[in-house]
Amino acid sequence: MVVASGRSHRHVGAIAERVIKDVKALGEHIPRVEGLPHCDWVLIDTGDVIVHIFRPEVREFYNIEKMWSAEPYSERRVRS
Repeated sequence: MVVASGRSHRHVGAIAERVIKDVKALGEHIPRVEGLPHCDWVLIDTGDVIVHIFRPEVREFYNIEKMWSAEPYSERRVRS
């Protein structure tokens, strides 16, 4: 998984278009894309890699890095 940010709607869209173009150039397959019309959060599924491109406010709101991170060992509860 790749998580990136763009500074604006236009920047997010430009980053997404470039990733899509480069994936297509590899000739593997056509990636599946969600969110390109609005460019708040664009998800590109390349098959093996998922690319998330956010505007900063949207990235902060969803905080998917936290969702996918492991809980630090020191913060785990002891289960009986």
